[in-house]
Amino acid sequence: MSTTSETRTAAPQARKPQLDPLERARLERSIVWPRTRTLASLPILLGVLWWSSAGAEFDPFALGSGAVNIVDYLSRLWPPDFSEFGTIVRLLVETLQMAIIGTLLGSVLSLLMAFAASATIAPPWVYYPARWTMNVIRSVPELVFALMFVSAVGLGPFAGILAMTLGSIGSIGKVYAEAMESVDQGPVTAMRSVGASPRQVVQFAVLPQAAPLLVSYTLLLFEGNVRGATILGLVGAGGIGLELTTAMRMYDYGHLGAIVLSIIVVVTVIDQCSALIRKRLT
Repeated sequence: MSTTSETRTAAPQARKPQLDPLERARLERSIVWPRTRTLASLPILLGVLWWSSAGAEFDPFALGSGAVNIVDYLSRLWPPDFSEFGTIVRLLVETLQMAIIGTLLGSVLSLLMAFAASATIAPPWVYYPARWTMNVIRSVPELVFALMFVSAVGLGPFAGILAMTLGSIGSIGKVYAEAMESVDQGPVTAMRSVGASPRQVVQFAVLPQAAPLLVSYTLLLFEGNVRGATILGLVGAGGIGLELTTAMRMYDYGHLGAIVLSIIVVVTVIDQCSALIRKRLT
């Protein structure tokens, strides 16, 4: 017993590691400085919010007083009238077909544009024009493209497909390019150092790393195109949007309610399927 106690006494006590004073001061500044900067920018943020609310006539009290009208409008949609369920299904299928073709064409063209708009792949004389082109396309609403193509090819889903395809280049092309720029540059540098061509660098170093993000963004594009196809129909570009507009103009609230419920079901099913696919990719 005495030997054990002597051994414990003789054993050196564990000492806590001491942090260098300069390192401690640097860590404290790294914690305090962002907090101070956030507090300093708070008045500017509040000023911008006040300015935006005043200019946009944001009035939550008006929404509260008009909530009764919203409830009254929604109550007219119930019960939904599914007497024309066959027409609704046919137009929903047409909407899905538009979204599938528009997503396929849009994703392929966006991927080609992303190669030119990626700073790590394209030279500056290609990069900047590609970025400016996507900015121009992204600044124009798809409804404007739909009206343009309706005047060119006539009413129908083909005009909607063209509008979705062109609109996808501006939105998803930018996301594709940023996904390629965010990949690990180690394999890219290694392949370039051994004399690989630009095509080989993209094929074997960039695309394998960016593939999960590209697939995930493509699924999001498809979901957006399904919802967008319902809106493009408002200007005669095919899909269920035209039927939705007709029901609204005819004050056929039962039919309108059936259309809205059907769209909700379709979008929900697509969202769940896309979530399962993205989960398998991660």
